[in-house]
Amino acid sequence: MKSKKIIVAGMLLFFLVTFAQNVTKNVLFTINDKPYYTDEFARVYKKNLDLVKDESQKDLNQYLELFVGYKLKVNKAYRLGLQNNPAYQNELKSYRAQLAKTYFNDTKITNELIEEGYERMQKEIKASHILILVDENATPEDTLKAYKKINDVRQKALKGEDFATLAAQFSEDPTAKDNKGELGYFTAFRMVYDFENAAYNTPKGQISKIIRTRFGYHILRIEDVRPNRGEVTVAHIMILNPKPEDADQNKAENTINEIYKKIQQGEKFDELAKQFSDDKSSASKGGVLNKFASGQLSSEEFENVAFSLSTPNEISKPFKSQFGWHIVKLIEKHPVKTLEEMRTELENKIGRDDRSRKITASLNEKLRKKYSVKRDNKQYVAVSKLVTDAVYEGKWAMPDKANDFTAPLFTINGTKKIDGKSFLDYIEKQQKSGLSIKPLAKLVDAYYEKFVDSQLSTYYDENLETEYPEFSYVMEEYRDGLLLFDLMEKEIWERAKIDTVGLQNFYNTVKYNHMWKKRVEASILSSTKLDMIKKAQSLLKKNVSPKDIKEKLNTKDVVNIMANEGIFEEGADVLPKETKFEMGVSDVVKQGEYYFVTKVTKVLPEGAKTLDECRGKITNDYQQYLEQRWVDDLKQEFSVRVDKNAFEKVKSELKL
Repeated sequence: MKSKKIIVAGMLLFFLVTFAQNVTKNVLFTINDKPYYTDEFARVYKKNLDLVKDESQKDLNQYLELFVGYKLKVNKAYRLGLQNNPAYQNELKSYRAQLAKTYFNDTKITNELIEEGYERMQKEIKASHILILVDENATPEDTLKAYKKINDVRQKALKGEDFATLAAQFSEDPTAKDNKGELGYFTAFRMVYDFENAAYNTPKGQISKIIRTRFGYHILRIEDVRPNRGEVTVAHIMILNPKPEDADQNKAENTINEIYKKIQQGEKFDELAKQFSDDKSSASKGGVLNKFASGQLSSEEFENVAFSLSTPNEISKPFKSQFGWHIVKLIEKHPVKTLEEMRTELENKIGRDDRSRKITASLNEKLRKKYSVKRDNKQYVAVSKLVTDAVYEGKWAMPDKANDFTAPLFTINGTKKIDGKSFLDYIEKQQKSGLSIKPLAKLVDAYYEKFVDSQLSTYYDENLETEYPEFSYVMEEYRDGLLLFDLMEKEIWERAKIDTVGLQNFYNTVKYNHMWKKRVEASILSSTKLDMIKKAQSLLKKNVSPKDIKEKLNTKDVVNIMANEGIFEEGADVLPKETKFEMGVSDVVKQGEYYFVTKVTKVLPEGAKTLDECRGKITNDYQQYLEQRWVDDLKQEFSVRVDKNAFEKVKSELKL
């Protein structure tokens, strides 16, 4: 539901920030005396101008109708109190946090990290590692013990002892006993940043320096470095795995092997894909898939086979994935994308990665310069005295006396006051973060600096709408978009789903807009050999089933006949073009390199589709019908007044 809300809200107002230039701000219309202004109308219109498909929506008069209708729905949502829904409030809060991330970035640092990540992504590294576990907040004694242990293991590795044996013996990675520390191939952003740094900074065949991550201490051995595989375009033929209730559990495997034999006999891959592939989205295109990179498909088996092919038009042997049986044909291999093509993707990865700490440090420095911080030193000394050495063991508890320190400890920009108790609360929560600075006074100073940074960041976040008008615009649009989604779901979409009587009545008025062409229930047999198709034709005339015909005419080594059975509509790609819509067995016809014969067992006339046969389209049309009637009702429920002079002025300004 969450992702659907984001999509729908995005469809409504497209969250791109584009400003309407040369448009003055005047009241364009009011809804129950609430004003809506020309600058917002112009801004939203210009954002949508190149994106809408319906030319009528580019007409300013028509667009005003849509815009007023949109604002009417939002007003209705507020009248119903949908803005008080906790789920809505959480969704809005989540989106704001996501949008605010853009304003917390340091462009220079981010670009450096993007370039570093891109450079590393040109390679895939195969490595093994040994891990000695130690908690991030471990005591100095436990930390030193773990370090000595990993150092001893590293010395053994440097002296030539087998790394895999050492991993199995000493590594505290739970998988090490089975994989002997082997990690396989990986590239940038697949491991934590410090681990990645060690991997990319250690030459092939050598042992890395000791590194520490949040998991503990590691050493790596770099086994291999290879170029990134990039992307690949392939075509495939897929036969889905049988359902558990199917009687013939070997049918898919047998069918794919038959198809493979026909390919070996010289028959065309794309034609066979069109006839037999169960992947209907690609079958009509000869089985061709959109290009993909490692990890983009949900089948590792499929990817490995696809990348193993090296020459265009090379064809794999049949293989099985979790979805079914496949044959893959290589179309083209593509190099790694350019830096600019990957820039947005890399920036998103950085935001979720340990690399982001560099950006945070840069932001802290920026905010220290941007905002003034004035500390009450007397208050600070008094507060600091409440912290004891127990903080080193993570056992310090804020004393009751802390309630006395509600006076400002420091002030940000002369407006936001942060009290001493808040600082003590911060120390209590952060004391297990691993800081072990001594003496105690210096530790408290360190906590104070971190606390100031966190409060500056919070203050910056709280004032984004004030400091950045574009941020405010986007948040307002998203806020309304989410409300509109909830309202539409309540008033239109759910009603269309459950109002079976209304849907049936609507279907009765429009059913002749949803017609079947002529259809046949038929068996279509094909072969590249004229003598074989004639034999098949003869057997069809004797009422021999397609399955029995295949068993009779196909051998263990040669597939002579393939069959396709079902109900086919006039114009369907799978039907031979000369198919007659009449009962009986057809003449043999040739298309390309194939001979076809068709047996029609039933002819279905033209007619309206049943409601079940076109339910999705009818439901969508019914929703649009309900929405238009609903908007008309809203115009009666609310008072709408348009300032025609203001509208004419904004029209002229937008046409400049």
